[in-house]
Amino acid sequence: MPTALALLLALLLLVAPAAPAWALDLAVTDISLEPCLEADPGAQPQLKRPSGASCYALRGTVTNPRSQPVIDTDLFAVISDRSGEPVLQNRTRVGSIGDVPPGESRFGLRLAVPAGTPGPLQVSHAKARGFNAPVRVRAGVDDELLPLEQAMLDPA
Repeated sequence: MPTALALLLALLLLVAPAAPAWALDLAVTDISLEPCLEADPGAQPQLKRPSGASCYALRGTVTNPRSQPVIDTDLFAVISDRSGEPVLQNRTRVGSIGDVPPGESRFGLRLAVPAGTPGPLQVSHAKARGFNAPVRVRAGVDDELLPLEQAMLDPA
């Protein structure tokens, strides 16, 4: 009987749903979008050609009003060219900004924009959405930002 009870308990633990990860919306302010600097490795000057893509740096501030971090946060925005046409067709998710601690935090992302897109580019409807629990595979505790990621937070 104890074996059957243990087996039943193990089965319930396997089948029982985990605690849900609720999506949380965060405010995004101070948005700027500029071409990457020529010295930025993301600009890849050796690959410039008319049919390629141009590197842009999207920076801003995200505010987390909660007392706990918001996990696995994605940034959403509509990026338009001079005529108001969307630059990233059928896509409003522009990238991941990772975990957001309580309070205000700076973020930076690189975007590949089709070469020849008429500027200036404009950003609208920017928002961030994260979760109260991890939804992606987590990096190790001692993992650091890659140099390209760190450079996005420290503009020249």
